Amino acid sequence: TIFLTTHNMDDANELCERIGIIRKGKLIAIDTPEKLKQLVKERVSVEVSFEPMKFDQSVLSSVLKVETMGDKVRIYTADPDKTVKELVRYAEREKLRIVSLRTLSPSLEDVFMELVGGKND
Repeated sequence: TIFLTTHNMDDANELCERIGIIRKGKLIAIDTPEKLKQLVKERVSVEVSFEPMKFDQSVLSSVLKVETMGDKVRIYTADPDKTVKELVRYAEREKLRIVSLRTLSPSLEDVFMELVGGKND
């Protein structure tokens, strides 16, 4: 066993099989990097770009928040699988071409900030 102390979450994600997060001297979370990322599900998103660019968020049932960024739409969702399937059906129905489609998971930095950042107790 090797213990690595770091504030660099990218290094921790690459090097560690298990990560413990300590807040005010107490261990508040310990698990694999991927399981820790599941703690902040509201940060899971699907990014899509259509041609022509046309998007109606009311066709999606699994949306938490939508952001338009240039020619892409980022959809925050608790169920990315369902969201991707709904986007494909939408594109077929509207005769749109999917230019790009990707799912984005939260980072370990997101997890760290959610668990320890900004809390004053």
